[in-house]
Amino acid sequence: MTRRQVILIDDEEDIRRSVQQSLELRGYEVTAFARADRALEALARDFPGVVVSDIRMPRMDGIQFLEAALAVDADQPVVLITGHGDVPLAVEALGKGAYDFIEKPFATDRLVQAIERAAEKRELVMELRSLREAGQADDPLEAVVLGRAPAMVELRRKIRAVAATDLDVLIVGDTGSGKELVARSIHQLSDRRDKPFVTINLAALPGAMIETELFGHVAGAFPGAMRARTGRLEHARGGTVYLDAIGSAPPSLQVKLLRMLEDRAIEPLGTSEKVDLDVRFFASAKDSLETLVQQGQFRDDLLYRLNPVTLRLPALRDRAEDIPRLFQHFVSEAAERFGRPSIAVPPERLLEIATRDWPGNLRELKNAADRYVLGIETDAYSAAGPALSLAEQVDRFEKSVIAAALAAHDGNLKATYESLGLSRKTLYEKMQKHRLRREDFEG
Repeated sequence: MTRRQVILIDDEEDIRRSVQQSLELRGYEVTAFARADRALEALARDFPGVVVSDIRMPRMDGIQFLEAALAVDADQPVVLITGHGDVPLAVEALGKGAYDFIEKPFATDRLVQAIERAAEKRELVMELRSLREAGQADDPLEAVVLGRAPAMVELRRKIRAVAATDLDVLIVGDTGSGKELVARSIHQLSDRRDKPFVTINLAALPGAMIETELFGHVAGAFPGAMRARTGRLEHARGGTVYLDAIGSAPPSLQVKLLRMLEDRAIEPLGTSEKVDLDVRFFASAKDSLETLVQQGQFRDDLLYRLNPVTLRLPALRDRAEDIPRLFQHFVSEAAERFGRPSIAVPPERLLEIATRDWPGNLRELKNAADRYVLGIETDAYSAAGPALSLAEQVDRFEKSVIAAALAAHDGNLKATYESLGLSRKTLYEKMQKHRLRREDFEG
């Protein structure tokens, strides 16, 4: 088992040696320094242990060292040792970021307890850092498909699994939930990433020209067709086609789409010669296509061809714990895009944001962040949403309040439970109830 590391700083040799020996007998790996400035030279962001420092020292005292150490790494735990007369100074140091202080004379057990708690915190910080860095290096998906709610973690897992195949995918989700973003993410993670990604919004194409737009035509195919035209589907050869709003396809087009999916080929208008396609198809729908099938508005055989895999995107209201963090993210993006200084969103505003329904989902939230940065917010927010029982409304509100407070305090539990007027135990219990994790709100 790896021994926990401690940097010990004390200018009094007898005390330094005594404490070092006591800690080493308890199993710690101790590096001792008589001067704080020398210890600072040995301190780095990747140091995995705890610093124990006296306050009263020449050249650089413990408070100055604390400030310098936190400049190296704001999460570095520093335990200060103080004489009786320096207790007010040590208390002030806690407000500056010191982890704990111990008053002289102290028992070794008291120091060990403080070091153990600090070491556990440090190990957690280093583990989370490692996970984040691994995610940034190996999994760019989390930076694109945003959110840390369990539903989003599962969605990203499915995206990665599907991207490794050549299966067609049906993506179902409310307006503004990010269907095209998910489709593009799968394409970028697939072997077709260097080939075209062609988006076709079937609801936006004019009915009279929809087949020409999709399949193309040869010269003379119809009056006015003076030259041949390549359809959008053919432009996507080797790549991916995203058929947006597939549920709006008229019956006549549904027949041709079914044949195309079966043959992986198209027939331009005016000819019976087939053009082979090496294309992967994604389709999206706002509503359940099964419902449209039952209503006779959509072919069941086309549905079965479209959905070897179906990805269902959660509405924003169903992952309310993500809302404060997403809003902060969009605010930062907007500030950079508009050339504005970075803006800190106050906790009370995050709470207000978190407790709203967002029928327009990510798109609506992003627009609200743009207006916030520009200072042109309006109060015209929709409160539309499914009817909830009183207990469900209370539960959702409580979860939103806690998530907003965690986001406002970057996952700092002490600041969170104090701002909410809760005990530490009560906050832990409620976080467990609502499946909220501190690490999802850090940074």
